[in-house]
Amino acid sequence: MEKIIKFYKSHKDLFTFCWLGILFYFIFFHNIGNYALMDVDETRYVAMARDMFNTKDFMTLYLNGEYFFEKPPLYFWGECLFFMLFGKVTEFTARFPVALYGTLTAYLVYFVGKKIVSREFGIVSSLVLATSLEFIILAKFAILDIVVSFLVAFSVCFGFLTFFVQEQNKKYFWWLFYIFSGLAVMAKGIPGFVIPFGTMFFAALATKKFKELFKPIFLFPGVILFLLIVLPWHILMLNIHDPLFFNEYIMKHHVDRFLGKGDINRTEPFYFYILTILWGFFPWIFSFIAVLITKIKAIKLYTYETLSDENRWLYLNSICALFILLFFSASSTKLVTYILPIYVPLAFIGGYIWMNYKKFMKQINISSYILCGILTLVSFVALFTPIFLPEQLYNDILGAKWLSIVLLGLTGVAGIFLTKKEKFMGVFAIYVACMLVLSAFGTKEFFNIDYKFGQNDLMEFAKYARDNNYELAAVNLGRKYSLLYYRGGHIDYIDENSIVDVIDNPKELIIIKSKNLEDYTKTLKYQVVKVGRRYTLIKGE
Repeated sequence: MEKIIKFYKSHKDLFTFCWLGILFYFIFFHNIGNYALMDVDETRYVAMARDMFNTKDFMTLYLNGEYFFEKPPLYFWGECLFFMLFGKVTEFTARFPVALYGTLTAYLVYFVGKKIVSREFGIVSSLVLATSLEFIILAKFAILDIVVSFLVAFSVCFGFLTFFVQEQNKKYFWWLFYIFSGLAVMAKGIPGFVIPFGTMFFAALATKKFKELFKPIFLFPGVILFLLIVLPWHILMLNIHDPLFFNEYIMKHHVDRFLGKGDINRTEPFYFYILTILWGFFPWIFSFIAVLITKIKAIKLYTYETLSDENRWLYLNSICALFILLFFSASSTKLVTYILPIYVPLAFIGGYIWMNYKKFMKQINISSYILCGILTLVSFVALFTPIFLPEQLYNDILGAKWLSIVLLGLTGVAGIFLTKKEKFMGVFAIYVACMLVLSAFGTKEFFNIDYKFGQNDLMEFAKYARDNNYELAAVNLGRKYSLLYYRGGHIDYIDENSIVDVIDNPKELIIIKSKNLEDYTKTLKYQVVKVGRRYTLIKGE
């Protein structure tokens, strides 16, 4: 027994890496291939990556056979790489890369937290990130945001590490900062540049290290590395597709999108991302708010030089989180997924709170009682869902009902008990376990609930058209890309006035919302092929 303990102590970092890996597997990888891709963005981006993989055109992006100049190609290159490694395109191979990005980001938080503060701080901070609700969702969702968050996290962390490493090693971290910033631009354009460079700009100002940004040994090689990554693809696209690429990619989808011009209708109020973080940082948002209120009430001004390494790291990540929040809030175009990069600095702050639970005992005590009380109440109320929910809706959620009731109920009761005993790291472990089980075993059930509101119809119709060699048209369903992915070929997205142009084609099927069927086909002869919950599949007689 003594030899085992001695072996464990001498290889503590290795064992920590391994058991974190087991947790990350269940959080990010478990079951990711056992449920369908979801409209809108997941089916769209994976269909585009599949087309790139099949055509071997790795430069120009296409959507349904048309040019797609909204995004750079790095995400799609990553998808193609794993399609090649696994030898096929499936839900699992499409989601594997994003789950890997989520895992690597969580490991980054662990290793950086371990280096700056302590091994325990790294563990707690990485688990806070890995079990934050929105981070979990988007690390199992094959879209671009987790890729840019992963790269921005590496870029910013390497930038911050320049404040802590020895002088002779700074240049390497600065160069890594520029490399990952360039890769972030290749993942999502302007945000991949603005977030790392904007964060470092304000961090340098706040720490009185502004001149360091412009040291030739850091700046010139860094800029060259950045440009070598960013320029080739952009120059190639401008040469091949000018002026369309400039007008679409640069002006419409970067400049106009930020300023809210053009036909991109995604405007939300300035406080939109504050509301997003309230649910996206669940369950850690409760303790975060409790401590934040206390800090605001007793605000103190510190100089950076007087702080410990732990508090310096907290200070820098607070700057990063605030900058990300203000940058995306200032943009006129807002989607809930854009704010994802903020969860890395928030995880470090959350890790600081829970590692110093004795210092914040009162705040954690109150927040734990509130959260666990809510979970217990929700699980109790859920027992009576047959009484107040319509029968159809109740049947829709039935697959996830008992998992949710048992999981939330046990978490709430156990959390209240441990809080009463002041076992706050036990409360922390309960939260982690709850989110792990929710991610590993609940994701599939919650996705399946969403599919029942129409996507099941579309996937069934698309597969029917594919298996029977039919072409497929969709009436007023321009953003339902599950048709594109599961049909595996071109889709005719049309309006009601164009039905007459395709209905005479004996090899074309048409999808129409069931509620619009009679209005759209009054003067047409057709036969019903399939009827779904929300949509109907027809063909001409």
